Amino acid sequence: MHQNSLNLRTRGMGKSATLSINEKSTQLQAEGKIVHRFGLGQSPFPVPNCVIQALKDNAHQKDYLPVQGLPELQRSVAESHRNVDQLDIDPQNVMIGPGSKELMFILQLVFYGDILIPSPCWVSYQPQADIIGRKVRFIKTSYNERWRIMPHHLLDFLKRENDPGRPRLLILNYPGNPEGQSYSKHELEAIANIAREYNIIILSDEIYGRIHHEGEHISIARFYPEGTIISSGLSKWCGAGGWRIGTFSFPKTLSWLLKPMNAVASETYTSVSAPIQYAAITAFNGGKEIDEYLIHSRRILKTLGTTIYEEFKQANILIHKPEGAFYLFPDFSLFKENLKRRNIFDSQTLCKNLLQESCVALLPGSVFGRKPNEYTARLAYVNFDGDKALKGSMAVPLHQNLTLDHLGENMHPLMTGIHKIIQWIQ
Repeated sequence: MHQNSLNLRTRGMGKSATLSINEKSTQLQAEGKIVHRFGLGQSPFPVPNCVIQALKDNAHQKDYLPVQGLPELQRSVAESHRNVDQLDIDPQNVMIGPGSKELMFILQLVFYGDILIPSPCWVSYQPQADIIGRKVRFIKTSYNERWRIMPHHLLDFLKRENDPGRPRLLILNYPGNPEGQSYSKHELEAIANIAREYNIIILSDEIYGRIHHEGEHISIARFYPEGTIISSGLSKWCGAGGWRIGTFSFPKTLSWLLKPMNAVASETYTSVSAPIQYAAITAFNGGKEIDEYLIHSRRILKTLGTTIYEEFKQANILIHKPEGAFYLFPDFSLFKENLKRRNIFDSQTLCKNLLQESCVALLPGSVFGRKPNEYTARLAYVNFDGDKALKGSMAVPLHQNLTLDHLGENMHPLMTGIHKIIQWIQ
């Protein structure tokens, strides 16, 4: 009885879907099979050399740092938001954590209220809320709306609730995981106005902001500065996922959340690794090397995402051209009769059979908050050698169009996997 009580909130909860598919793919590879891994969304690009050198130079740093973060790094993050996002962030309101994932968990822990999440969404938002016992309210989106929450949907949801004073946290993620879409300036302004009217706090997960394919990411904090927390880090745009460092930037009006978050951090992870915090200063300070790295990263991802989009579209698969990040969210519903004849009635079975029969790993739409009987799946197009891709892009002048041919044989295995998906679904 005692053990069941302890496990009540996590009963039935499995390992994170992205980590699980990665381990399953590794297992199949160990059995001698060639697996086309589109499951785990890890940046394929190496950490910039200047950031690696900064880590080496600070390997001797061994002291515990302040719970909220190294002051020099806090200043670098705030200055980066000022230069890149045109936002006025006080360095004292920047919090450094061991990955933005941990900071999101702590925020949900200290915030008392409902969690509003557009569907589809990143796989860990809801499980984190479930662990803590927070109430999650999904706001559905659709293919026709680019899998984005439309302002009128948010407003309709709030009117139906008819509880304007209820504490709410809305999580936005753009460019988005799992669909690679973003928001227009007009859409962000409209969402910001609704959030302000209903006193909603927004957690703006902008971890992919710097790899918007056109370099034109806009933070919703520009339109709702008093109510927006910006989440970022080094994992996606700096290739440093395994370094585990994330940032939260608060407006002064929400700095009251920092005290309880710091309290929880002090009793759990204490502080982020000292050498990594010192090295991160170089990353957030930017400069010529970082700028060139980002330009070519975006260029490669745009070229690859557009090519896959065109292949899928020609194959009659419902798909949107990605605007940022490195994800696609294909909808295979036009093939549902064929899939049903193969006893495939949901996205989970679709991805399971695809992996077993074609050794192609995708994640089912159901783990991203979609209905199980949809035929949606997430594809992360990062299974290529990022270092070789960067060198290939740098050899082509920026005024010329980059093609997969410029990136050489590096892209052949990835495109083979794409063609296997098309052959299998047809």
